[in-house]
Amino acid sequence: MSHSPDSHSLLSASSQLNLMEVDSIDDKEFDIPQVDTPPTLESILNELEDEEEPFVLEDTCILNTDNMDAHSCETSSLASSDSGDPTHLKRRKRTVDMSSTVHGCVLRHSLLKGISAQIVSAADKVDAGLPTAITVSGVIAVGTSHGLALVFDANQALRLCLGTKTTGAEFGAVSALSINHDCSRLLCGFAKGQITMWDLANGKLLRTITDAHPPGTAILHVKFTDDPTIAVCNDSGGSVFELAFRRVMGMRSCDSRCLFSGSKGEVCCIEPLRSPPDFRDHPITHYSLLAMASLTKILVIGLKPSLKVWMTFPYNKSDPSSVPQLAWQFVAVQKMVNPVLAFCKGDTVHFLLVKKEESGTIHVIKQRQFQLSCDIISLSWINSRTLVLVDSHEKLHVVDRPSQEVLETLDLEQVQLVYNSRHFKSLATGGNVSQALALVGEKACYQSVSSYSGQIVYLGTKSAHIMTLRNWRERIDCLMKQEHFVEALSLAWSFHEGAAKAVVGLYGDSLKRKAVVSDKMIEILFQFAEHALKKCPEQGKIQVMEQHFQDVVPVLVDYCLLLQRADLLFNQLYSRLVENMVAKAVFLESLESYIVADRVGHLTPAIMRDLLDHYHSNGMMDSLERCIVHLDVTSLDIQQVVQVCWENQLYDAMIYVFNSGTNDYITPMEKLFAVIGPTLKEGRSLTDENVVMGNKLLVYISCCLAGRAYPLGDIPEDLVVQVKNQVFDFLIRLHSADSSEEEEVFPFIRTLLHFDTREFLNVLAMTFEDFKNDKQALEYQQRIVDILLQVMVDNPDFTPSQVGGLFTFLARQLAKPDNTLFVNRKLFDQVLEFLCCPDDDSRHTERQQVLLELLQVGGVVQFNEERLLMLAEKAKFYQICEFLYEKNHQYDMIIDCYLKDPLRKWEIFNYIHNLLSMPGYSNEEKQRVKSKVLKHIKDVVTLDPSKSADLVLFHFTTEVQQIISELQDDQLLFNFLNCLLESREGPHSGSILPQEGDLHELLLDLMCRFAPDQLLSFLHTSQHYRLEEAIQITQKHHCNEATAYLLETKGDVHGAFAVLLETLKETLCALTAESDRGAKDRRCDEDEAVRAESMLMKLKESVNDIIVFCHRSCQGLDQKQREVLWFPLLDTMMASQKQVKGLNAKHTSDVLKELTMKVLNAMSSFISLPAIIQQILQDPVYGKGKLAEIQGLILGMLDTFNYEQTLLETTTNLLNYDLHWSLAHLRAAVTRGLHPRQDCCNICLQQYKRRQDAAEEIIVFSCGHLYHLQCLQQKDCVWGCASELQRQWRCYKCSAIHGGRVGPSTEPKRGRSTSLAQTHVTSARQDTGASALRKKVFAEATLDLQQEQSWDEIRCLYRGPSRLSILSEVSHCHEKTGSLFSVQPGTESFQLKLSPPPLFEE
Repeated sequence: MSHSPDSHSLLSASSQLNLMEVDSIDDKEFDIPQVDTPPTLESILNELEDEEEPFVLEDTCILNTDNMDAHSCETSSLASSDSGDPTHLKRRKRTVDMSSTVHGCVLRHSLLKGISAQIVSAADKVDAGLPTAITVSGVIAVGTSHGLALVFDANQALRLCLGTKTTGAEFGAVSALSINHDCSRLLCGFAKGQITMWDLANGKLLRTITDAHPPGTAILHVKFTDDPTIAVCNDSGGSVFELAFRRVMGMRSCDSRCLFSGSKGEVCCIEPLRSPPDFRDHPITHYSLLAMASLTKILVIGLKPSLKVWMTFPYNKSDPSSVPQLAWQFVAVQKMVNPVLAFCKGDTVHFLLVKKEESGTIHVIKQRQFQLSCDIISLSWINSRTLVLVDSHEKLHVVDRPSQEVLETLDLEQVQLVYNSRHFKSLATGGNVSQALALVGEKACYQSVSSYSGQIVYLGTKSAHIMTLRNWRERIDCLMKQEHFVEALSLAWSFHEGAAKAVVGLYGDSLKRKAVVSDKMIEILFQFAEHALKKCPEQGKIQVMEQHFQDVVPVLVDYCLLLQRADLLFNQLYSRLVENMVAKAVFLESLESYIVADRVGHLTPAIMRDLLDHYHSNGMMDSLERCIVHLDVTSLDIQQVVQVCWENQLYDAMIYVFNSGTNDYITPMEKLFAVIGPTLKEGRSLTDENVVMGNKLLVYISCCLAGRAYPLGDIPEDLVVQVKNQVFDFLIRLHSADSSEEEEVFPFIRTLLHFDTREFLNVLAMTFEDFKNDKQALEYQQRIVDILLQVMVDNPDFTPSQVGGLFTFLARQLAKPDNTLFVNRKLFDQVLEFLCCPDDDSRHTERQQVLLELLQVGGVVQFNEERLLMLAEKAKFYQICEFLYEKNHQYDMIIDCYLKDPLRKWEIFNYIHNLLSMPGYSNEEKQRVKSKVLKHIKDVVTLDPSKSADLVLFHFTTEVQQIISELQDDQLLFNFLNCLLESREGPHSGSILPQEGDLHELLLDLMCRFAPDQLLSFLHTSQHYRLEEAIQITQKHHCNEATAYLLETKGDVHGAFAVLLETLKETLCALTAESDRGAKDRRCDEDEAVRAESMLMKLKESVNDIIVFCHRSCQGLDQKQREVLWFPLLDTMMASQKQVKGLNAKHTSDVLKELTMKVLNAMSSFISLPAIIQQILQDPVYGKGKLAEIQGLILGMLDTFNYEQTLLETTTNLLNYDLHWSLAHLRAAVTRGLHPRQDCCNICLQQYKRRQDAAEEIIVFSCGHLYHLQCLQQKDCVWGCASELQRQWRCYKCSAIHGGRVGPSTEPKRGRSTSLAQTHVTSARQDTGASALRKKVFAEATLDLQQEQSWDEIRCLYRGPSRLSILSEVSHCHEKTGSLFSVQPGTESFQLKLSPPPLFEE
């Protein structure tokens, strides 16, 4: 039975263990008996019984879900009948995303029609019940809900029906099945806890086990191990038992041993390690390993030789309803095959490599994990590299383990998967299971999935389905049937390169595999081309047809080149595509990218001709040129290509054809010179096309002389020297081939020099670098240099820059140590005379720069320095002079060069600073430079006073007086001193200047003359002047504001006031004089109006200054001294109003009255109102009874009094309201009842009334926490006085949260944790005397606490400064500045804007 062909015919050759990646391991896991025509699962499933229509399962990749009826997706699984309507079974439509890596249809999903039909038939005809469990080995066994086990052979024929409905009624549904490795025994576990063993050879019942585990629990799992006498089972109590089968004297028995008790954590999944036939002798099998998954962790134990736990692994945090999964597989890792345990709970799959060490211990190594965005309910290996997962939405995922890539996703909705919820809830025995296990059981489908030898069987409510990996041809053919040719080619190429996943059916070495796949890809390419031509739209826009072939043709080209089958592309495929003109055009245009990338180097003559014609006719000349320079010229019609290139200015292509096709390197140059030569000779400007041509010519010559091919590559080594000599011979030709009599000698060199002298000389310089021992080349080098000198020297056609560039080039060549060139030194002198000609003002900068480059080369080029210096000074070449002076260490002379050079004179400061700061110069040299600078200090300061001041502070602090004496111009001296002392106040404040006070006073004197507006700012910031001398200077220049500031600083308040008052009187006199002139002239033009307005503005500023001064000064004066300041000011303002006349008298008078009112407002803060009124009435005018004129002043003063009275009353009301509101809320907070959060002490956690007969004090805080008095005393939670009557408590819990314990000596933070009300609660049995005493204590403590904490609580109520503090500031401000408002009171309505009361913080 166990070795019969029938028992193994279920195996498919496509489903063997794939270990082909390891050379030393056979890639077949199981041996299949040799038969003439071994049947495969595919052949069995495709057999037609009788004349019925074949069952065709729609391939999931082409299943059109868009047109599917929505109700067809809603099928009920067994879970819905077992456990209601679980929310985890929501179906979602599957979408195919082909934008990702192409894997094709990896799984073949087939319906086991024979088994499915007989399951339904058994349920209908013999009342076998619905299917509940399935297992697969050499046979397939299906358990039912009525206790029967149906056994099918590989041909899906029913062989055995084990059990009866009577036993089914007694034992319940079949909840677990297991077949041993030789298919001779079947174990059945039942929902009511029994286990039966059957002989699969004859269907005989061998054992009925009823006492293997505690009664009242269902069997969740029963599994054979590799040892046929040992099995393990798992019940709904979460326990695991070992079953040892014995047969003694013909009597069969079973011994049970508990491996894991459910009381330590419920196990809901077990998986023994069962080795395939090829690995039965693996050393790990001697330990009989068993993996167990509880609700919290994974355990791996060994049953042999003795029970031992080898590993425990806790889960990560996951959903409690997630189902733990276990699966073993032998995997090749580093050329060793060892078992790997895959397990998951939730969305993460972990891998554990288990290996045996030489010491005999088991070593478990954690491998890389991967995560899916779904909840996994089933986990199975289909081969050693591929897993199949099912999520809670019944989506099947095929995952490649090494890359962790999801290869395919299928919908198992049509399977209607059976769930094992009833057994996990143990409904057959009364449902006595834990809630956690019942929750996991909602999604448990352990007995509905069985994997064996590369096949996975899924059990549905009315059917059985099998999943196998498709072989590689099938996967490609599936895509081709769907007309997905591009994806089919991509998948085939991944097979070709060995990059595909889950590969089945490719055998042999790498070359053999590639050959097989290549043949398949060629077949696809032909079919793709035929399909594209057949499906091409016959009508419509040409763009639609082009787009159609652009999706096809580049794919054909790409894969033909990848397969290195250009013959296939250019012969068979092209001959088919030529039939369609659009396809032909797309093909020819698509070749460009491959040619440019050098993937196509040779075209057939026919295709090359078509390519040339197509690109030329469509104007794609740039593309044509890019193609030509990358192609093998043997496939070109050289004459035709050259003609096309020349006509369309494809110079690169033309040069390439001449060079590569005929080894002709001279003809291209002749053609290019013939175009640009005449234009340059006639002196006409070059067109853009000529410039491009000239640049290409220079690059081409450079490449030829350097041994490189143009435009890319290298010249063949045997032609390098020959090409170089040919190019030199061509360049030094005396005349061109078709020259006229007027042609100048050496036309080619002359043309290149005129086109771009510098670049041509650079080309020669790079070429001369390679000339060392080549005698012929050195002769050419000398010859070219002689020609250059002959052509350019004394030739007016060349600019100084061009001639200078030539001699710079020559100087560099002559300076080389291995130089062999000879140049007449007199030529250099001629060039020097030419460049330094003082009569030629043109190109001055250019000539100087050329000469400087020539000098910087150095080497053998030696000039008479005295003569050169003389020439440079005449030509005003100051950079040349600087070069020579620096060479001779005459650094002081360089100062003159900078001062004389108009372009660089501002750089003199950096030069002087760097020279005097940097090391490397002697003290004598630095001293000479200093002397030169001092000699020209006036010029230097005139150039930039600020930078001059910085220079003096750094390097000339001791020569300041000498510098000042040199600066005769007072304006220049002022600018210099201003910058010098301003810098002194800034970053150079550490510098010490001699006679610093004299400098500041000198600057003060100059500032009074040249910048009086800066005077006050200077006096405020500077601290280095002497006060008496400064006062004398400002008085001398009549700078009254500055004098007043200095006198006030000195302490002479009255003197300062007198100066300011004198200034005010002068301003008033000027104003009245102006008004008198206007009154006499009786006219007022625009200039006079502007002048009058300017004087009024000056008057306002003067009044404001004197008012501010009086404010400052009155703080330390008594009443009489204040009157001495304010009354003269008031008299002056009032007297001026009588003297105003003229046309603008009214406007001026209004301004004066406004200013007088401003003075009165200001002085009212310091002088009493009666004194002010008396002073006004003492005026001789007003004393005679003319009070009408001062009516406005009196009314203004009364308005001010009303304003201040209103402000005082409003402030008093606000303070009273705030105080009342705060105290009312405080009283409410103190007297309100307290509601404890809980009825136990927050320290001892016991009920507040621990004993009925005990009298205990309870303290409740406003935060809601409750404590025993003794507990608080133990925790030292008292603060304040230690007296019993004044003791105050703080909440232990709140104070711990806000910073830990506070000792009694520390001042506590008073907040919510230190309650406003502390309530003492005592037992009802407490003594009345003690109660009275305690009430008294509490009352006193409460009163003291309220008084002490009232202001603290008020402070806590505000989120900012209180209104009391704001008003206090206002009152202080009022004392300092007088009136709150500068405007006249009464001119606008006065209104206080008050904020609402603050919110009380509960």
